[in-house]
Amino acid sequence: MKHKLIIILLLTIGFMKAQEQKQSYSFSLQQAIDYAIKNNYASLNADRDIAAAKQKKWETTAAGLPQINAGLSYINNFELTQQGAAGGGPFGGSPSEVLTFAFGTKHNMNAQATLSQLIFDGSYIVALQASKTYLKYYENAKQKSNTEIREMVVNAYGNVLLAQESISILEKNKTTLSKTLFDTQETYKNGLIEEENVEQLQITLSSIESNLNNTKRLLEVATKMLKFTLGMDIDDELTLTDKLDNLSTSNLDLAFSQGGFTVDNNINYQMATNFQEQRALELKLQKSKALPTLSAALNFGYNAFGNEFTFANSDQKWNNFSNLGVSLNVPIFSSFGRSAKTQQAKIALEQAKTQLTQTEQQLKLEYERAKSDYEFSIEEYATSKSNLNLAERIEKKQQIKFTEGLSSSFDFSEAQRQLYSAQQNYLQSMVNIINKKATLEKIINKN
Repeated sequence: MKHKLIIILLLTIGFMKAQEQKQSYSFSLQQAIDYAIKNNYASLNADRDIAAAKQKKWETTAAGLPQINAGLSYINNFELTQQGAAGGGPFGGSPSEVLTFAFGTKHNMNAQATLSQLIFDGSYIVALQASKTYLKYYENAKQKSNTEIREMVVNAYGNVLLAQESISILEKNKTTLSKTLFDTQETYKNGLIEEENVEQLQITLSSIESNLNNTKRLLEVATKMLKFTLGMDIDDELTLTDKLDNLSTSNLDLAFSQGGFTVDNNINYQMATNFQEQRALELKLQKSKALPTLSAALNFGYNAFGNEFTFANSDQKWNNFSNLGVSLNVPIFSSFGRSAKTQQAKIALEQAKTQLTQTEQQLKLEYERAKSDYEFSIEEYATSKSNLNLAERIEKKQQIKFTEGLSSSFDFSEAQRQLYSAQQNYLQSMVNIINKKATLEKIINKN
């Protein structure tokens, strides 16, 4: 008994700690979008790409600034290299004799510092321009990521609201139908109607219960998908404060789709323009390689020699040396290799120009499609709302007739199915308005 109490206590403590680790969030749609832009996984990496691009830009800039390097080298000559000399001269010996001598000391140490500076290099100038374009590319990529995240959050948020509203309607339908079934069963017991009427209602009720259970599972999946899109832990608690009806009404703006489309504002067009700029700079880089390069270096240092390792002694003699060097490199002939690279860069630039034109035309087409889809969603919403009102009246009339024995269970069930279908169509039409407007806003780059 004592062991069981300990186990229960440990499980309780573990459960309480797990509950403490969970966080609770409550978001409107706009709050969810703002949160996702800061915490979505793709957004976080896009921020890191920009930070890395800034460091890359500085790396390129630093290549043309003064560079200082220092070094210390030590050589221990276990056996000095022998040099040969013919005899008979100042070294003595016979002319036919080869004399060998060892030059140098056993221990050598050298300390040196070098200051180098690039004076002129055409490719460096182009690289500076390219680094700005490189950074701009990732800034555009971040903006594109934000627009895509916004659309994904809108879709995921809408799916959760759709599931919630569907569950609410299905539970209401189940309650109403269960009461009707009970009343029908009582009437059947009194022998006033046929058993088929009861069975028909039972079939409809089973279908509703099945759809309700499935929608509850879909709600769980949709909620976790929304959490994932937001960049949250999928086990954290999330409450949505916006309602589907309010969101759909606030997005009903037919005048919005009449505002026109400026392709320059679209982030995909901006990235295609950026890509063309990169290709133009690559062509410029290849041309710059035909220009001469000029650089200079200043060396300063000390060296010391000895047959004993005495470099740490205060009386060690250190010999100073220094020099200044200038290097000029002039490309003369590359067997047309540079020309071939230049031509390749020209071709790549022409391809980028064609891709930019293609992107422009494609975006105009996507805008027209998105505009049409959004306008249709508004029309579809009005139609489905009207159809729902009609289906509710028809179902109510059929229910009265069925209760009074003036219509068959088949007619009543058909009216119910028509009502349930109209309910789902109405809910879906509200979600479509939200989603289609988000797609249109993405194309025109409206935040």
